[in-house]
This record gives sequence, structure tokens and C-alpha cells, in this order.
Amino acid sequence: MMKIVIASENQGKLREIQAFFQGMPIRVIAQNEFLVPSVEETGLSFIENAILKARHAAKHSSLPALADDSGLVVDALNGAPGIYSARYAGLDASMPRNIQKLLEDTSHIEDAKRTAHFYCAIAFVRHENDPIPIIACAKWDGMLLRESQGDKGFGYDPLFWIPTLNATAAELDTEQKNQLSHRAQALRLFVAAFSEAGLV
Repeated sequence: MMKIVIASENQGKLREIQAFFQGMPIRVIAQNEFLVPSVEETGLSFIENAILKARHAAKHSSLPALADDSGLVVDALNGAPGIYSARYAGLDASMPRNIQKLLEDTSHIEDAKRTAHFYCAIAFVRHENDPIPIIACAKWDGMLLRESQGDKGFGYDPLFWIPTLNATAAELDTEQKNQLSHRAQALRLFVAAFSEAGLV
């Protein structure tokens, strides 16, 4: 059975990733089991950060590693918060503070121009210096609300309105979100590429 280290301690994310490997001879392990230290995300794109985190986890675990980097992109803010989604209001900012800052920064934007996208990049490396990482990217299109709505999900979900569903990401149940989200889409693409590469 192949072991893959996931460059995350987020239990929800781990469960979501594990679900996509069901039926495959793969065991997913959180990087904290190897005491992998945190790494500074110095990339300028989601893809760069995903690769950086995957290489870091592979280096400290001596196993193949998978990482994702994701965030919210607001068109009218030239792509912000983007790769800084988790620390939009500062390095130690809470999610409510990030949301507050985003609402302040977009208060002047008219409703029709409040287009937004959740973006996810996944990177897999066979070892620390893998020259050909497997990469999968996807986005989830929506609109940015002016106030939070819904109490499910996490992050910016309460502000992310999906017009086709007439709901925010924070109003979807877990099963529905895991079919539609940016991470779910990227994981499906990744599993297909992973299988095509003959790794399982």
C-alpha cells in the first residue's frame, strides 16, 4: 500500500482527500505525524505554494507528499485576497477579521461587479526533488455578498454566493459541497492524473 503524506493538519481537509482515494491502495497520513514544521508560503501563486508545501512535507517525511493551496479571488480587487486569503487582515488575523476586512474593501463595489472565485491548486511530489510534480487546478465561480449568510463550511463560505443554487457555500450540506467545491473539482482531476501516471 502506498503511503502519501498530506501537507496539512486540517482534519476536514484530510477526510475530504481520503474520500477521493477510496478503493485505491493508498494510505493518507497527516504531516503532523512526522512532526513536519510549518513552512513559509513564499510563492506568488497557488501552484507555487502548493508545490512548496508538498516538497517540504516530502523532505521531512521521506515519503511522497500532496499539498493544496486555495483561497478566494475577487475580480474587482485584482485577485485579492488570493494567496493571502488566510492572512488577509494580518498574519495572526482570525477568519472573522479577514471577512470584516474583505467586506470593508469591497463595500464600494456594485452588486453586478462582485464576481468571485474559490481557487484550488493541488501538487503531488514523489520525493522532495521530484522534477515533474503532478498538478491539478480548479475554480468555483460565485458572487461576493455584503454580509455573511449560513453557518456551515468555513473560511469565506458565508460570503460566497452560488447563483445557480440560490445559496452560499455555507448553506450547503457537506455532501453537496464536496461535489461542487474548488477542492473537490481539483481532487477529481488529480486522481485522474495520478491514475494515468500509473502510480496506482
